Amino acid sequence: MSTRAKRPDLIIFAAALGLVVIGLVIVFSASYSTGMQRFQDPYYYIKRQLVGAALGLCVFWVVQRIDYRLLRPWALPGIALAVFLLVVVLLVGSEAGGSRAWLYVAGIRFQPAELVKLAVVNFIAAYVAYRRDGMRRFWSGLIPPLAVVGLIFGLIMLQPDFGTGIALVGTAVIMLFAAGVNLGHLVGIGLAGLPVLAALVYTRPYRWRRITSFLDPWADPLDSGWNIIQSLLAIGSGGLFGLGLGAGRQKFAYLPEQHTDFIFSVLGEELGFVGTMTVVALFFVIAWRGYRVALLAPDLYGSMLAVGLTSMLVFQAMLNIGVATGSLPVTGITLPFVSFGSTSLVVSLAAVGVLLNISRWAGGGSG
Repeated sequence: MSTRAKRPDLIIFAAALGLVVIGLVIVFSASYSTGMQRFQDPYYYIKRQLVGAALGLCVFWVVQRIDYRLLRPWALPGIALAVFLLVVVLLVGSEAGGSRAWLYVAGIRFQPAELVKLAVVNFIAAYVAYRRDGMRRFWSGLIPPLAVVGLIFGLIMLQPDFGTGIALVGTAVIMLFAAGVNLGHLVGIGLAGLPVLAALVYTRPYRWRRITSFLDPWADPLDSGWNIIQSLLAIGSGGLFGLGLGAGRQKFAYLPEQHTDFIFSVLGEELGFVGTMTVVALFFVIAWRGYRVALLAPDLYGSMLAVGLTSMLVFQAMLNIGVATGSLPVTGITLPFVSFGSTSLVVSLAAVGVLLNISRWAGGGSG
């Protein structure tokens, strides 16, 4: 194990910073008309995103300098706090878009489910490091972390926030697979969970409409298929180089949640194929260097933490881009670093900070 910190993997930071800069530009372009309409301030959203970016960079600077191993004792307290926050938000949280997912503390509005993702990643990393070879056992290895994830998922679904719940479960599954659990056990539990997933879809009619509209959006172009169609029109009209910053048309009352869930569509319309592929390439860089950090980590805890943080960012990006391009059913989820949302931006930058910290101890420099 390295006894002295070395140079961090600055390529990860450069990719994340590039995404943040692109996000600030596109958030302003996508939201200024909505800000003017709702708050009589075209800079309403970009001002809040700039505050989130500044706070996120401060958090990044702190966590990338503190030894990541100090996070390990906080695994259980972090999960306890996560459950507490998710219960509190159900009781006294504010509602927006049909989801009770936000809390106000001292005048600050934040989304607990975003913070919970970090807690779950840290918990699974610490648990795997503690169990080590015992992860291939069913009851004493696989079930405890899945039970925790199931509890968190259930609380998130009560908000409801299906997109965040799926992102959380997907990240956990990737971590457990990387930990070497018995694949048969994992697949068996996945198959057993299909009826639960089906029930979640059927009990909310709008989710079923999203599934059917994903298969054929033109069957109901004015209702359930509207989001996908408008998103595809935006991306398709951008061509190779886009219509130009600010020149997009779909953001004007056509494309829903254009500054959050469908920010990738605005990006495609205004910056074209070149802009969207730049974003995809930057996430590819984060995946490449993040998993490289996991391979070079000096201990199992650091390795699993790097796997979890990288998967958390990349898997959520895949979901968002998949929805925007019509490759996946519509579900509300933001694009890390790029979409409007201060809590998401702070959490994403914190994740990058921890990744850089692990790379310092692993010697995974940018060379």
